[in-house]
Amino acid sequence: MGKNKLVQLPLWTWILAILPLLAFGVGKGKWGNFSVQFIQEIPRIWTDLAMKNWELPNSNPEFSAQPVSEEFYYSLPERVIFKTYPVYHPDYEPDGYWEWLHEQEAEIVFDPKNLKTEEDWIRAGELLFDYPIDTLGAVIGTEHVRDRDFYRDTQMPLTSEGVMPFAKWVVAGKGKVYLGNLSCGMCHTRVMEDGSLLKGAQGNWPGDKAFAYALEKDGASEKAIQNVTGFLFSSPFVAGDPHGKLIASGKDSLVAAYRAVPEGAFGRQGTSILYPPQAPNLIGVKDRKYLDHGGLGQHRNIEDMMRYIAMNQALDFLNFYGDYNPLGLTKERLYSGQPIIFPGTYDRHSDEQLLAIAKYVYSLTPPENPNKLSTLSEKGKIIFAQQGCVTCHTPPLFTNNQLTPADGFEIPEEHYGKYDIFDISVGTDPGYTLNTRRGTGYYKIPSLLGLWYRGPFLHDASLAKLEDLFDPARLRGDYVPTGFKPHTVKTRAVKGHEFGMDLGKEDKEALIAYLKTL
Repeated sequence: MGKNKLVQLPLWTWILAILPLLAFGVGKGKWGNFSVQFIQEIPRIWTDLAMKNWELPNSNPEFSAQPVSEEFYYSLPERVIFKTYPVYHPDYEPDGYWEWLHEQEAEIVFDPKNLKTEEDWIRAGELLFDYPIDTLGAVIGTEHVRDRDFYRDTQMPLTSEGVMPFAKWVVAGKGKVYLGNLSCGMCHTRVMEDGSLLKGAQGNWPGDKAFAYALEKDGASEKAIQNVTGFLFSSPFVAGDPHGKLIASGKDSLVAAYRAVPEGAFGRQGTSILYPPQAPNLIGVKDRKYLDHGGLGQHRNIEDMMRYIAMNQALDFLNFYGDYNPLGLTKERLYSGQPIIFPGTYDRHSDEQLLAIAKYVYSLTPPENPNKLSTLSEKGKIIFAQQGCVTCHTPPLFTNNQLTPADGFEIPEEHYGKYDIFDISVGTDPGYTLNTRRGTGYYKIPSLLGLWYRGPFLHDASLAKLEDLFDPARLRGDYVPTGFKPHTVKTRAVKGHEFGMDLGKEDKEALIAYLKTL
């Protein structure tokens, strides 16, 4: 009887029941003989309203970032994504490979109409994650990666096949082979000890060493090096103008500053080679509330991640900080309608492309951890709790997802109602967050997940090994940092985050064993 009543329902009832399947299917599936079609909504992420309050203000609020307008952003042409090819060390390049590349025709490999399932979007996102946005030689050029000295001098990590995975060959037409730089993967890919790749991890691309090599090999003039350093790092509104002093220090000093930045850190635009940020680990970033070491970008949904990707793919060169612009632009010139030919600023990722990258980043999972639970690590777990580490590094994410103020930053009263603040400083070096264009006055409390495949450590990559964090010697002025140290000093204290330093040797070993299992 129940079946008969169901069959006799009006036609409009059946239509209403089926509509949600049509509109919100998550893949292609079957319901009887009915096919469900995947439909992906594409958010419009760069709106004047959304960009107004997405980023935190600068630690000097008068000079907070002013991004380009919605109208300007969407007037930029969308990036065309060509098929790319691997870059080999000269000793590993297959015979005839270089000549073969020049015989290839251009092939466009991203078309959102071909993305029918969630898996299709994620695969496309991986392709775009590795896709370079620059072919103008912003970091290194063709002549560098085909030179054996480049690999030796930079100690460039290679895969087991001899591939240098941080750049790609872009084929834009027959005979048009360009070296591509500045992909997401350039800084967020790690070559593991066995030569395998771990995408999304804290990368080990020696980018600043590679840039220094290119500057010296090409015989760049002091003026040219000063100009590019200014584009990347200048923040003349900061007290004392440390980057102005660096730029005025001369060619040799500038090249030495680039060479001082270790693998696992990089002088990303808007930050500094004086206070180089550790390359962030993106595995698990879906669960983080703030992006950037200083928590610059709020992360409330996938649209925020898309905004962050767009901004980091060089659009922040067009920001204004008060009246200051890194490229020396005026607002009249910016909005004049004339193209600005600078890597990453004359075109943009489409919203579809940004969504695909964000979906891929969200899909990243850690590899199997070789550090298994043991009696020693179980002891370390107890010590971790006893030492109060769980207050900031709260399981299961091993972060409380809050911002902690740097020494010297006074938290504005209105921030307490806007942001997630843990109102205690751990005393680490404040230079990055107080003296750069990306500085907010805060550091985000990082997750400890995946420590076993990460390094160097602390936000400025000062310590090469996890063990160094618990070494009391690092607090002394005669300490030689095992990770980053400025090019102008031989020794310096690595202060801050002094938790666990008073433990005995066995307890430290147990704590470290536990941390490596996370």
